[in-house]
Amino acid sequence: MTSTPHAAAAPLRDDRRTVLVVAVLSSFVVGLDSSVVNVALPAIRSELGGGLVVQQWTVDAYLVTLGSLILVAGSLSDVFGRVRIITWGLVVFGVASVLCAVAPSGAVLIVARALQGVGGALVTPSALALIVAAFRGAAQAKAIGTWTAWSSAASILGPVVGGLVVDGIGWRWIFVLTAVPIAVTIVLVLRITGDVHPATRPRIDVVGAVLAVVGVGGVVLGLIEQERLGWGAPIVVAALVLGAAALVAFVPWELRVTRTSGVPLVPLALFRARNFTVGNLATLSIYGALGMVFFVVTLFLQEVWGFPAWVAGLATLPPTVMLLLLSTTVGSLAGRWGPRWFMAAGPAVGAVGALLLLFTGEDPAGYWWSVLPGLVLVGAGIALMVTPLTSAVLGSVPQSEAGAGSAVNNAVARIAGLVTVALAGVVLGGGVSVQGLHRAMVVMALLLLAGAVVSAVGIRNGTSRT
Repeated sequence: MTSTPHAAAAPLRDDRRTVLVVAVLSSFVVGLDSSVVNVALPAIRSELGGGLVVQQWTVDAYLVTLGSLILVAGSLSDVFGRVRIITWGLVVFGVASVLCAVAPSGAVLIVARALQGVGGALVTPSALALIVAAFRGAAQAKAIGTWTAWSSAASILGPVVGGLVVDGIGWRWIFVLTAVPIAVTIVLVLRITGDVHPATRPRIDVVGAVLAVVGVGGVVLGLIEQERLGWGAPIVVAALVLGAAALVAFVPWELRVTRTSGVPLVPLALFRARNFTVGNLATLSIYGALGMVFFVVTLFLQEVWGFPAWVAGLATLPPTVMLLLLSTTVGSLAGRWGPRWFMAAGPAVGAVGALLLLFTGEDPAGYWWSVLPGLVLVGAGIALMVTPLTSAVLGSVPQSEAGAGSAVNNAVARIAGLVTVALAGVVLGGGVSVQGLHRAMVVMALLLLAGAVVSAVGIRNGTSRT
């Protein structure tokens, strides 16, 4: 593969502080919005009607567009520049947030949520690619640690913030409050004086983009809808078959584009880098586990122990606290000593935390000696692992392809979480119970241990691009 030459990113390095704030704020808002809506669904149903279908698609519309477009967005980031794409994404996300806040019907809300997913897809890979372009060495690892802490905290803080806002001033204010920090972030983006641009603008891989959207979108749609309609429903079968066929066709098409000296949507040569391939394998296992634990534990606290939504959100705060306390420090240490053993130790610690939840029973008082210490260890494991994992994956990617590399890793993480959440019903045995929680935690521990082993065996310290 021939890489497209890119201009130096020195101007970005002159705006490091602004770049970091922009990356953190934009990712935080997108992550917060993707999780905050769940606790508002009963209020949305009460006001707009439409029953379960409107509730389901209020969540699904966002996930489908976000999951299916993120690879395309990564390629756009590499072609048109990180700053330009993140600005477009923030504008789209902000406009969509306002539309959500004033939606007069369920149909309008669903369309606006889909538009939010488009904005989120544009923002996500570009935010991390900005950091990669602006920082180097240990400073880059520390910056990624800060970004990781706040962007990860957003998805966990969502239920708490959402519960308080919905109970206090109404569900529409969730989206109003989202639009405000976006406006601030856009102002900061406009202060950034540099960017990474190709010396010559290549053509977008349109066929690859269509295959990626149909492939990822079809699989995501099928996995989401099977929970409501069942595996045998025609729309589920059609979505999964069409999505799988598109993904199968995607690889040979990308190889063809590479052979003809084009610019593929996903440069498959990235997978020649050991840390990129191993890091994404670890991501698949680890983020699948994390997607399951937060989904299952939150449901368990509400449906078995009877916690109100905002209390359940507060009860799941320990991982957020651990992330905020440890991620920046871990990023600095991993930048100095390398990511390998952090990536191995983190999932192992998280697995111990998952196994502690096996002591959970019917009594809510058990929170203090089972759920709380278990979540603290899960949070410590995440903090030890996430920043080194991100650094290892993106440290193996040429700067000119950081957008695509970030998009691939984000897509793997999100799809892994979607798959395990979609299969949570099977693991839980059709309903949330103590026994179901225990089965889910065993599955989670095994996935985390698999991620630890893959990291320990496969990751190499230092930049590995061969």
